[in-house]
Amino acid sequence: MNPKKTFVAVFILFFSIYSYGQKLVEVWRTGPNMKTPESVYYDADLDVIFVANINENPSEKDGNGFITQLNADGTVKEMKWATGLSGPKGMAVYDGKLYVSDIDELVEINLSDGEIANRYPAPGSIFLNDVAACSNGTIFVTDSRTNKVHALTDGKFEVWKESDQFEGINGLYTEKGKLYIGSDKIHVADVKTKEMTEMQSGCQGIDGLEKDNQGNFVFSNWAGRIFYLEDGEMTKLWDSTEEEINTADVFFAKELDLLLVPTFFDNQVVAYKIEK
Repeated sequence: MNPKKTFVAVFILFFSIYSYGQKLVEVWRTGPNMKTPESVYYDADLDVIFVANINENPSEKDGNGFITQLNADGTVKEMKWATGLSGPKGMAVYDGKLYVSDIDELVEINLSDGEIANRYPAPGSIFLNDVAACSNGTIFVTDSRTNKVHALTDGKFEVWKESDQFEGINGLYTEKGKLYIGSDKIHVADVKTKEMTEMQSGCQGIDGLEKDNQGNFVFSNWAGRIFYLEDGEMTKLWDSTEEEINTADVFFAKELDLLLVPTFFDNQVVAYKIEK
């Protein structure tokens, strides 16, 4: 073995893992007791992690999907806290309600008891995906198959924006009157005017789109990659594509300082610290 080549190989491996100083450190995992978990959401007021379990087919209206409640340490609080769903995916909380996308409708669930309060159909939709709640009460939802953003405002669920730049649209993030929209790129739209600009390209298909406690984006690709975006520089924090372990709709729980990762067909939720 050539010592020089060995040194170079080790250096490249080290740099690829610790580039810019960020790395993921596992804190806990649930074990494979979830049922096709697509999305997670931490509610700090309740100190509860919600898990959207598709339970097999993400497109079939089979009625077997459900929402699990986890404690902040990853232990199960209630496995089937809310039922009557089919392919639950993105989630957001606003004013005592949990909003969940479910194939072609947005479902509103009472945080108090897990009962379904309302269903908002989206005519013409095919694959509603991520959900984000704006501070003004608007609930935004992406449709990954029709390249549209829908919005629930004052009880009306309608198309808010569509664009040929939204191919494969999925992850959403709202902050200070801006809506960040993830696909292969990150676009940022003004919530009031709907004016939109491109912020980042080459993202390889964003699933979950979040910000950490330093105000930097962290996002996932469903195939098994997690990236960190700081000052326009993308760093790959994770890659489990060879193992075929998915990294679906991630959530950054700021109060816990944890990145929560649902692994879809691997049937787990894993919590990581982002260390520098």
